[in-house]
Amino acid sequence: MDFVSFLPQLGGYLYVIASFVVALSVIVAVHEYGHYIVGRWSGIHAEVFSLGFGPVLFSRVDKRGTRWQVALLPFGGYVKFLGDADAASGRDADAMADAAADPVALRRTMHGAPLWARSATVAAGPVFNFIMSALIFAGVFMLQGTMRDPLTVERLVPLPGLQTGLREGDALLQIEGVDVPSLEDGVAFTAFRDAVPEQQPLTYTVLRDELEVEVEGPYPWPPHVRGVAPRSAAADIDLQPGDVITAVDGAPIFAFDQLKRAVESAEGKVLLLDVWRAGEEFEMALAPRRVDEPQPEGGFATRWRMGIAGGLAFDPATEAVGIGDALGGGAAQVWGVVEMSLSGLGHMITGAISTCNLSGPIGIAETSGAMASQGAESFIRFIAVLSTAVGLLNLFPIPALDGGHLVFYAYEAVTGKPPNDTVMRILMSVGIAAILSLMMFALFNDIFC
Repeated sequence: MDFVSFLPQLGGYLYVIASFVVALSVIVAVHEYGHYIVGRWSGIHAEVFSLGFGPVLFSRVDKRGTRWQVALLPFGGYVKFLGDADAASGRDADAMADAAADPVALRRTMHGAPLWARSATVAAGPVFNFIMSALIFAGVFMLQGTMRDPLTVERLVPLPGLQTGLREGDALLQIEGVDVPSLEDGVAFTAFRDAVPEQQPLTYTVLRDELEVEVEGPYPWPPHVRGVAPRSAAADIDLQPGDVITAVDGAPIFAFDQLKRAVESAEGKVLLLDVWRAGEEFEMALAPRRVDEPQPEGGFATRWRMGIAGGLAFDPATEAVGIGDALGGGAAQVWGVVEMSLSGLGHMITGAISTCNLSGPIGIAETSGAMASQGAESFIRFIAVLSTAVGLLNLFPIPALDGGHLVFYAYEAVTGKPPNDTVMRILMSVGIAAILSLMMFALFNDIFC
């Protein structure tokens, strides 16, 4: 491969790396700022706030004596408080000995502060990650709005080969005589979807200009690509949002469920897809992959998937979402990510699902680039999901992580004294070794899974 032909590929790598660095830097900055600001409010002095590790590229000292710096390696960060020996908040014996004679100076150190102040400062990092995620999800909810009830056509999706009588502004009342239920009733809407016959054209009864009219339209859930999952079979062959799959192995399809059944029944066999894209038609070969999917009732199920999301044959009209509802939805989204992450980890530990579901830095970087390429909204949502995962990971009771420090503080609260310094150093070493081992395992997954 000559250099000129390599340039587009190089540009793709740089885009992935840049997306990863931006996502990680935002998450780390928020996490460490949580430690810093709550520590400051609690009377603990921060000596260094560092975004990144290694040689310092830029730094300044503020009026409180904290050095803010950006380092060369943008894969993390830390806050070093007074009395800390290192970025992992190990105890600096010499600094603590110097401060011991002065109660005011001792109170400003991390290890001389009251237990409540230390606990709040350590817990603040993950909490700030969760808060940022909830606010992002809430912002997305407010930006997108909620679907108008009754289901109303906002914009028709371009579909090949079928003329539709639907118009923008039509409110759907019936499809083939089946009443369209309220969108608030999820059970009824699922039953409605199952009751709509898999055929086209279909007869729609709509409310148009305050009159009920009947028109012909497409099957409501066509094989139209709304989104492409990163690192999926669809992403590998460059399927794009807006594509419509019109046939599988030469058999015409018009319903997303037809595509789903064809993928599942192929059991990994390569499928030849006829794809319509902005008026052009071409063929693509796709090999479905086994995917462990979280289930609504809990647990996971392994299915053959191509990695696309579908939707309606039109963009539904939306209504504004109130701040309270948006914040509630954002918090629920964060809790959903936490539940799914813990469930997935538990199933991997028991062997119920593959450990290949655990991604390392390469996988996260590839996902960052893929989500960034799908637009700002997708990338920002990805940052929210990753921020939740980072906050959760830091709460694990592993020495050197925030959760490990909180366990030590819980021990101190119960016994009235902190763990022995020698024991602390040993546990810290074990914790760091465990974290490095987990990182290496995840990196192995990225390369070989």
